[in-house]
Amino acid sequence: MNSSIRYFAIPTIIGLIVGLGVILLQPNSVSIFDHPESVSGTDIAGNSVANTALGSAQRGIVSYSDAIGMATPAVVNIYTQKTITRKQIPLLNDPFFRQFFGSGALPQKKSTQSSLGSGVIVSEQGYILTNYHVIKEADDIVVMLQDGRNSNATLIGADIESDLAVLKINLDGLTTIKLAREHRVEVGDVVFAIGNPFGVGQTVTMGIISATGRAGLGLNQFENFIQTDAAINPGNSGGALIDANGTLIGINTAIFSHSGGSQGIGFAIPSDYARDILLALVNEGHVTRGWLGIDAREILVNQTTTEGIIPRNCILIERVQRNSPAHQAGLTAGDIIVSLNGNFINNGRDAVEQITKSTPGQRLDIGVIRNGIEEHCEVTIAARPSVTQ
Repeated sequence: MNSSIRYFAIPTIIGLIVGLGVILLQPNSVSIFDHPESVSGTDIAGNSVANTALGSAQRGIVSYSDAIGMATPAVVNIYTQKTITRKQIPLLNDPFFRQFFGSGALPQKKSTQSSLGSGVIVSEQGYILTNYHVIKEADDIVVMLQDGRNSNATLIGADIESDLAVLKINLDGLTTIKLAREHRVEVGDVVFAIGNPFGVGQTVTMGIISATGRAGLGLNQFENFIQTDAAINPGNSGGALIDANGTLIGINTAIFSHSGGSQGIGFAIPSDYARDILLALVNEGHVTRGWLGIDAREILVNQTTTEGIIPRNCILIERVQRNSPAHQAGLTAGDIIVSLNGNFINNGRDAVEQITKSTPGQRLDIGVIRNGIEEHCEVTIAARPSVTQ
């Protein structure tokens, strides 16, 4: 018996000793206590590499399907038709030729023009946000949902100066998009544009926020665009720009392009601004803005003006409309606005926003530099005259 024990024990002990030696000499070897996802090693060049069998949390986000899935049912296709009347003989538009044919009724020809765009369902009651230019002058507006249903839409109201409009459809079981009351976006955030480009059907494109607060583009009267490189093409107008959580952050509005196709420079109206327009159109039927009655341009810090070098950002009044609030308060062309209600001017866009958000009848203290002297005057804000088509 003792001989048998020695016969088996000696090889076992030797094997344990050899195994321990191998482990001590090869510290990178895998042990039964190692988690496979935490293993690392070296490649043939001696560079440190991570195990390719990493979990999804360590690899980062590889799919945004959840966010897309929440948002896409709320994005609709919009089809419009309008009737265009043309004279059958274009030459008769010229007064010179008209004199030979008399002043009677001229033969006319009617044709139908179709266009397409996108929109976003923002309430279970069927309210849809889109761009004004998508439905401009349309006689018929048809909305098609992602689930295949379609409905004629009613125009609730439009705000030409911001290029926004609100439609309404009467369907049950509508999926709405998540719209943050206040959503701060930053350059570099991942975004997705959802719409119906070229009429091919609902399409999702991906990019990042390239810039915020874009203005002075000549697209709308009031501009405060989010710029993105997510592909936006004709037909995307009025569609959704969402973040990685599926939240609406903008209404896709325009592209900057020489060819008419996407060049990686698209613009969207911020969702918080669009929400304010939506509420005004639904509740009041129009948008009321404060108005001073001036034409002005922004002057940045340390730029030279007729008043010398200005040490901070300000606004130069170039024209004052007669009988406007500014005119009645004594403001004149050449005055430099440096503060509103005691707050220094950050930039022209913020100043315009503060004025337009003022309630008609509200008094606004304006600090101006005139003849090298800073003065203050009080202006009573009026309602901005409405703009028609």
